[in-house]
Amino acid sequence: MTVHHLMLFFHVLGVTVWVGGMAFAWGCLRPAAKQLPPAQRLPLWAASFLRFFPLVWAAVALITLSGIFMLLETGFARAPRAWHAMLLTGAVMIGVFASIWFGPWARLQRAVRLEDWASAAVALNTIGQRVAFNLALGVVTIAVATLGLAL
Repeated sequence: MTVHHLMLFFHVLGVTVWVGGMAFAWGCLRPAAKQLPPAQRLPLWAASFLRFFPLVWAAVALITLSGIFMLLETGFARAPRAWHAMLLTGAVMIGVFASIWFGPWARLQRAVRLEDWASAAVALNTIGQRVAFNLALGVVTIAVATLGLAL
């Protein structure tokens, strides 16, 4: 095993945690939680994000550090075009997640703590829209990473 293989493992692990977690949240938890009244649904989401978002930050660190290592190891000029595309889409995804963390996530936590269900629902809706965008971009990035190498 080489350092490159270890970095590739960390890269794929981070992507799996982040994109897989968004897929679970969007495709499974969201429709199931819709059946609950706001006083149950919104604290459930807040508790879920409280556990998931630190994993996302860890995934961001793994993906970024391993990606930069592999890119520097190969060299920007010799790196496949797909890698450059992944760098761009990954940067956008990190920006979207940061916008969730510093905006609606803080508002959701505050609103749930105050039992302000209307404000919490607005914040959750914003988070949901951004997660849907990031999930779609994550799937596109995976396609670029795998299928794009054949171009």
